[in-house]
Amino acid sequence: MTASHDPSPPTHPPVAELVAVAEQVARAAGRLVHDGRPHTVGVAATKSSAVDVVTAMDLASEDLVRRTLARLRPDDAVLGEEGGHRVGTSGVTWVVDPIDGTVNYLYGLPAYAVSVAAVVGEPTPATWTVVAACVHAPATRETWTAGRGLGAYLDGRRLSVLPAPSLDRCLLGTGFGYVAERRRAQARVLASLLPRVRDVRRMGAAAIDLCQVATGRLDLYYERGLQPWDLAAGALVVAEAGGVVTGLRGASAGEGMTVAGAAQRVAELVRILEEEHADAPEGPAPGTG
Repeated sequence: MTASHDPSPPTHPPVAELVAVAEQVARAAGRLVHDGRPHTVGVAATKSSAVDVVTAMDLASEDLVRRTLARLRPDDAVLGEEGGHRVGTSGVTWVVDPIDGTVNYLYGLPAYAVSVAAVVGEPTPATWTVVAACVHAPATRETWTAGRGLGAYLDGRRLSVLPAPSLDRCLLGTGFGYVAERRRAQARVLASLLPRVRDVRRMGAAAIDLCQVATGRLDLYYERGLQPWDLAAGALVVAEAGGVVTGLRGASAGEGMTVAGAAQRVAELVRILEEEHADAPEGPAPGTG
């Protein structure tokens, strides 16, 4: 199961045209957030807890994306992290994370990106078909693009997911939620996984993590609780590089669990995560009462 579910891509509008729009929009927003970041970034609001911050620049970035898309493709819908869902009539929805890795951005760490994807169908991971994507990391000046059936690229260089080594030699990426109970559950799963892999990295930006799998800088990636805007663009980059993006127990990638990498190792990691009940409701570990 990959980022795209419909076996035949839509013919209108051309996928290459949507990729170009995704890149144009992501780069424009990237310039805004990079060049406009003050030495100290103020907090405009909070999300699920005080740890998960939304900066004023986060809001400004999505506003720029929406205004640019309204000019370039006025009939399309937009689903954004900050502004919700704006309906359209074309059948295309743009799924936007204006700053993926907001906490990194707040602290001045370079692992943040603007993530822009075009999908057709209902804008949920279980039903959509992702057709175009761009993940632009302005601090590192790296840009990943992908078009359904057109391949995945990093700054114009075509990407191909390499066959993964044995699990004990795999570099594993992951991320954590912001609520204490989920963190406790995720720590339990991580403690079980850590002795079985080469090492673990936590970079703090799901879209970049997915793109690092496509680039070969991570062998595997898993995370629970990703929202549509977290994974839409990065998942297509992985899929078009020849990798797999899926969930647990036959489900699609998404809020339950997202697992990405080369097919054989993804299947192995999925099995372990299922055995560890990594998608169980937060609370005491299974069997502990």
